Amino acid sequence: MKLTDFSAVPRGRGFASDNYAGAHPQVLAALAAASTGHASSYGYDPYTERLSSYLRQELGPDTGVYPVFNGTAANVLSLQVLLRPYQAVICPRSAHLNEDECGAPERWLGIKLMDVATSDGKLRPEDIESLLHGRGDEHRVQPAVVSITQPTEWGTLYALDEIRAISACCKKHGLWLHMDGARISNAVAALGVSLREMTVDSGVDVLSFGGTKNGLVFGELVLTFKPELSREMLYFRKQMGQLHSKMRFISAQFLAFFEDDLWLNSARHANAMAAELSAGAVKIPGVDLAYPTQVNGVFVCIPREWNKPLQEYMPFYIFDVERNMARWMCGFDAQREEVEGFLGRVRELGAG
Repeated sequence: MKLTDFSAVPRGRGFASDNYAGAHPQVLAALAAASTGHASSYGYDPYTERLSSYLRQELGPDTGVYPVFNGTAANVLSLQVLLRPYQAVICPRSAHLNEDECGAPERWLGIKLMDVATSDGKLRPEDIESLLHGRGDEHRVQPAVVSITQPTEWGTLYALDEIRAISACCKKHGLWLHMDGARISNAVAALGVSLREMTVDSGVDVLSFGGTKNGLVFGELVLTFKPELSREMLYFRKQMGQLHSKMRFISAQFLAFFEDDLWLNSARHANAMAAELSAGAVKIPGVDLAYPTQVNGVFVCIPREWNKPLQEYMPFYIFDVERNMARWMCGFDAQREEVEGFLGRVRELGAG
């Protein structure tokens, strides 16, 4: 048996997750190109230097650029630079930090997450202020950071005015603002604004910038926007096991990502495929749209008896068992034929 003979490996596709998609060919080409010859390790290489220079040009000279392996690490490191162990993070109950990171923030940082139930995955200033009554009381954990996800785990978007209102609330009460941007490419593409407008100009202090959900093999970025936040990040990243000795392979992918707006074009395509899937699905009896389709995820409530036949046709996840809410995610490589074929199967079930 030849171990690298992948011809028999199943090539199934579906709408389970944009993490299921492979890597973009231009990203793979950049990885191969970066593998030629030797380069200094631990980020002291020309690829990381070029990436940092580009992002400082785009986002401002105070931007700290820290490539890491994955999104959970990006979020934990983002919070670590902002918090002391007796402090807390205010976040939506649906936040990835709260529901999908196996307690990593609490485990590594010794802090508390103060989660807020929301109807659409979005925090509002009044949600934040409702949790501040114990500040200054030594018997209570002290809120210090607000974390929002853009787009949210339900595929909803914060408008720039909403982010700025949250930032103003944070400044009023002396709180830091963190943005979990695992799918921020899709948000920027959907709103038609720049990354700087959505983050630095809107008052975000630290950003977890995602890449793997939009065509990278591996790698995310922690971006800090205040000089005082950069001083300790090098040491935190090393202690967390996130200092890649061959960092050029993360940085080279991001250089391809930003080249000629590949990140935005890929996100626009994924968003467009989700919009078509959503528009077709809501016309089918039995399908109820749970949240507006604003980026690359379609959230719908469907009859439970549809789960098995649909998942056998193309895999996807049920995100809310009580409502039987399905999540159909479109990746950068989603194809219109797949959307049409899946809608055809849904129509068959809807017709009984």
